[in-house]
Amino acid sequence: MGNWTKEELGRLQQDRLPGFLGIRAVTVDAGRVRLELPIEDRLLAPNGYLHAGTVVALADTAAGYASLSLLDRSESFTTIELSASFLGTAREGMLIAETRGRHIGRTTHVWDVEVTVPGKEKPIALFRCTQLVLRPEARKP
Repeated sequence: MGNWTKEELGRLQQDRLPGFLGIRAVTVDAGRVRLELPIEDRLLAPNGYLHAGTVVALADTAAGYASLSLLDRSESFTTIELSASFLGTAREGMLIAETRGRHIGRTTHVWDVEVTVPGKEKPIALFRCTQLVLRPEARKP
């Protein structure tokens, strides 16, 4: 398995979108990922509330890291479908994204990700993502 540590993922994302947003890995275990993102003004929409794209980026990153946690290091993935239902919003605090595997197959993974803000009674978003597993091509003779 990938056995990625949260420190390795932190280095991997440093100059990529998750790093620019400020996403931090809290827990990375086989199929179980918990990420956090402090809500800052730059992550808000012009109306002053959390931008939906911020939430989707956090949830998609969590699903991607969950897939990586189950793959060999020579393998990767790409998102082939995603959906998000927004149940609330926030202007401050911390976003938490936690994964739950719904289908872990040889060629696809389906993840549910719940995005919460500590202190709020219900999740602010429910996210589902399908990942296509990418394997290195077999060498031809």
